[in-house]
Amino acid sequence: MKTAEIATRYLDFFRSKDHTIVPSASLVSDDPSIMFTIAGMVPFIPYLTGVVPAPYASAADIQKCIRTNDIEEVGRTARHGTFFQMMGNWSFGDYFKEGAISYAWELLTSSESDGGLGFDEKDLWVTVYEDDDEAEQLWRKVAGVPAGRIQRMGREDNYWTTGQPGPAGPCSEIYFDRGPAYGRDGGPAVDDDRFLEIWNLVFMQYAIDNVRSKTEFDIVGDLPQKNIDTGMGLERVAFLKQGVENMYETDQVRPVLDRASELSGRRYGADHGDDVRFRVIADHVRSSLMLLSDGVTPSNEGRGYILRRLMRRTVRSMRLLGVGEATFPELFAASRDAMKATYPELETDWTRISDYAFAEEETFLRTLSAGSTILDTAVDAAKKEGRAALDGDKAFLLHDTYGFPIDLTLEIADEAGIGVDRDAFDALMRAQRERAKEDARSRKRAIADVGVYREFRAQGETAFTGYDDLVTETRVLGLLVDGAPADRALTGQTAEVILAETALYAESGGQVADKGTIVGSGFELDVIDVQRPVPGLVSHTVLVTSGEVGVGDPATTVVDEANRRRAQQAHSATHLVHAALRDTLGTGARQAGSLNRAGYLRFDFAWGQALSAETRTEIEEIANRAVHDNLEVTTRVTSLDDAKAAGATALFGEKYGDRVRMVDIGGPWSRELCGGTHVRSSAEIGLISLTGESSVGASNRRVEALVGQDALRELTAERALVSELTSALRTPRDKLADRIAELSANLKQAEKRIAQFEAQQLQLRVPEIAASAAPAGRVVLVAENVGEVGSADDVRALVTQVRERLAGEPAIVALAGVAKDRPVVVIGTTDRAREQGARAGDLVKVASQALGGGGGGKPDLAQGGGSDASAIPAALDAVRAAVEALPSR
Repeated sequence: MKTAEIATRYLDFFRSKDHTIVPSASLVSDDPSIMFTIAGMVPFIPYLTGVVPAPYASAADIQKCIRTNDIEEVGRTARHGTFFQMMGNWSFGDYFKEGAISYAWELLTSSESDGGLGFDEKDLWVTVYEDDDEAEQLWRKVAGVPAGRIQRMGREDNYWTTGQPGPAGPCSEIYFDRGPAYGRDGGPAVDDDRFLEIWNLVFMQYAIDNVRSKTEFDIVGDLPQKNIDTGMGLERVAFLKQGVENMYETDQVRPVLDRASELSGRRYGADHGDDVRFRVIADHVRSSLMLLSDGVTPSNEGRGYILRRLMRRTVRSMRLLGVGEATFPELFAASRDAMKATYPELETDWTRISDYAFAEEETFLRTLSAGSTILDTAVDAAKKEGRAALDGDKAFLLHDTYGFPIDLTLEIADEAGIGVDRDAFDALMRAQRERAKEDARSRKRAIADVGVYREFRAQGETAFTGYDDLVTETRVLGLLVDGAPADRALTGQTAEVILAETALYAESGGQVADKGTIVGSGFELDVIDVQRPVPGLVSHTVLVTSGEVGVGDPATTVVDEANRRRAQQAHSATHLVHAALRDTLGTGARQAGSLNRAGYLRFDFAWGQALSAETRTEIEEIANRAVHDNLEVTTRVTSLDDAKAAGATALFGEKYGDRVRMVDIGGPWSRELCGGTHVRSSAEIGLISLTGESSVGASNRRVEALVGQDALRELTAERALVSELTSALRTPRDKLADRIAELSANLKQAEKRIAQFEAQQLQLRVPEIAASAAPAGRVVLVAENVGEVGSADDVRALVTQVRERLAGEPAIVALAGVAKDRPVVVIGTTDRAREQGARAGDLVKVASQALGGGGGGKPDLAQGGGSDASAIPAALDAVRAAVEALPSR
C-alpha cells in the first residue's frame, strides 16, 4: 500500500466520522518557543489548552513535522527520521476514551477492501497507564483485545505532558508485533524493537503543576473539557504495510536512496556503514526539500542553520561514499518526484527550491575544499612536530567556523596516520551545546505561559480598527503585571493591557508595532509594544505614566499619527521594491523577509549574486516611477484561493487563513497578501532611496532603503557633502570621482614609498640589535623594543634577519613594537637554542599575556600581540625570566 494511499484512507475514514479535515500547518511553527512543528499536536495547542476556542468539535489531519534532537540516530534505527508525517484525530470536548479507542481499532483492523488498513488483530498489542482501569476495560469491551495483550506502564511511558504546567493526561499506545525474527516475545514491555508503536491515544483531561521532571508533577485538577489528541506515524504504518525493513525503504524515501546508490556505485545492503550513509542521505534530502518548500532558507542561525546542517550532512555522507562532485540536482529531483503526489507544491515551486538547494551544495563543496587545505596544513604541522594527534581545538575550529564535519576530519587525519584529540573536541562541543541550551532556556523563560491569555481570548478576538481609524474607544478586558493577571496597574508599573478593540497595529508581516497612548479617566499609558501572543488576541505592553488603570475601565487608543504615516510609507514602498525587483530580475527574486519601520525598509529576497550598480539604479528608478505615477492603493478581503487565482503573491513563512487581505498597488502591478497598513496612493510615499545591498546567505540578498522625508534628508546630506568636496578639491562635480581616484592612487604610492623607507631604516638597525645579544641562562638573548613600525611583518622580518646573524649560537631573538597603536611581539629561535629546550611558541605566549592578548606559532618562529603597548617592557622582562628559567639539559 503506497504512503499516499494510507494517508487518503486515514482522512476518508475520519471524514466519514464527521471530523473536519484540516490541512497540514507549515513546518515553521507559530510557537515562539520552538523553531519547527515538532509534533502533530503543535498547531492544535491553543485549542487543546482552551486558550482559543476550537472552531470544530472534532478534526483529523496529516501534519508535516521536523524533529532533529536525535539526528545522530538517523539511519541507524528503523524509527528515527528528521521529517515525518503524523496522522492525528482530535476531539475538543466531543468524544473521549471510548470514541478514540473505537475509531482507532476500526480503522486499523477493517479490511483494505472496506477502506481500512487491514492489520490482523492478533498482531496488535496495547499499553495503558498503570492506574487507568477505564482504558483497559474499554479495550476489552469495545475492541475485544484479550487481557494478555494489554500491558500497564508507568508515567515514563504512558503519561503525556508538555513538560510544563498545563494540560496532561494518561495515554494508550497501540503496538504491532513484527514477529520473532525481530526480538523476544512478551509484548512492548519486553522488547520495543519487535513490538513497534504505531498509534498513541492521549486522553487529555487533567491540569498539572509543580513539574519537577517528566514523571514528577502534581495533578491539580480537571481541565475545563476533556480532549483527545492522537498521533499515528505515517512512515511507520507505510513500512509495515509495504513489507520493508524501515521507513527509509518506503516508496516516498527509497527513490533517493537508490539514486545515491547509483551515483556512488555502491550497493545498498552490502555494507552496514554504507547503508547508514544511504539512509542519512535519503532522510536529509527529503527533510531539506520539505523545509525549503515551507520557506526556510539556509543560513547560520535558527531554522536556516538546521536546514544547512541537514544539507551538509548529506554532502558529507555522499563524500564518504566516494562522491565528491555535486549530487543535489539528482537527489532532490528524486525526492520531489516521490513526494509530489502528496505535496504538488514541490513541483510548482521547484525553481525556487532547487535554486537554494543547488547553491548551498556548491557553497559547501567550496567550503570543504578550503577546509581540506586548512586541515592538511594542520596535519602536516602535527606530524612534523611528532604529535600523535591533531589538537581538538583545531578540529573544533574547522567544525564551528568552516562547517567542516568532524567525521571528515577524523577520516583525513586517519589517512595521514595520526589521530584527533576527540576528548578535547567533544568537550568544546559540549560547552557549545550547553551555551545553546542555556540560550534556549533563557528564551523560554522570557516567553509568558500562553495559558494566562485563556480567559481574555475566550471573550472573543480583539477587533483591529486601525485600518480606518487612529483613535478608538474601547474598554480594558484584562491586565497582566509581571506576567500574572492583575486587577489594577499603578503609576510607574509596566503592564500588558488587553482591550476589546484597538487602533494600534500589532507587529506582524515585517511591519513594526505602532507607537501611541492609551488614555482614560484618570490614567495615561505610554504604549511600548503591541503583539499577538495567541491567535486573535492583541496585547499592549504599556508604561503607566500617570494615574492607575483597572479591569473594566473605559479607554481610548490613540495612534501616533506621524509615526504611523512614516511606517505606512515604508510598508507600501516595500511592495514597490518587491515589484521592481521581480520586474528587473524575474519572478525568482521572491521575498524572503522584510522589516518596515518609520522612514526605513529592509527587504530580503532570493537571489544568488550581488546586484550591479546599474541594476540597483534600475530598481530604484522603477519603484520611484510608481511613486510618481500616483498609483491607487486598494485592499479587499477575499478567499485564499481567489487571491492566488488573481495572481497575488503569497509570502513564504507567512500563515494564511481561509480569508485573506489582498493589497493592490496600481491594480495587478503589485498584488500581495498583506495584513499591514498602507498609504492610499503611491504618491504619498514621497521618495525611495536605496542605501545598501548585501548578502545574507548563499542564496539571499538584502536591499535597504530610506523612505519619504528620511530619504530626502539623506539625499540632501549627500548633496552637501558633494558640494563640500568639489569646493575643497576645486574639481567640477562630473569629474569628482576621477579626482578622488587619482588622489587615492597617489596616497597609496606615497604610503608604499614610506613603508619601503621605514623597512630600510629597520634593516640598518640589524647589526646594532644583534650586537645587544647577552647571556641569559644557557642561551644568548636579544630582547628589544623597536618602537613604532608599519606592520607586524616589519617586526617579523627584523627578527629573522637578526636570527640569521646569530645562527651559530644558541640564540633567542624577542622583538616588540607598536603597529597601528597596538603592541606586537615576534620571537625567533636558532637550532642550537631549540636544542636547549627553547620554544618560540611558548615564549610568545608569555609575552602576549603581559600585553593583554594572546599568540602562538611554531618552535622556531612565533608571533603575538595585545592591547596595552605600555606593557612592552614588562613583556620583554617576562620573556627574559622565562628564558633564564629554562631547565638544564
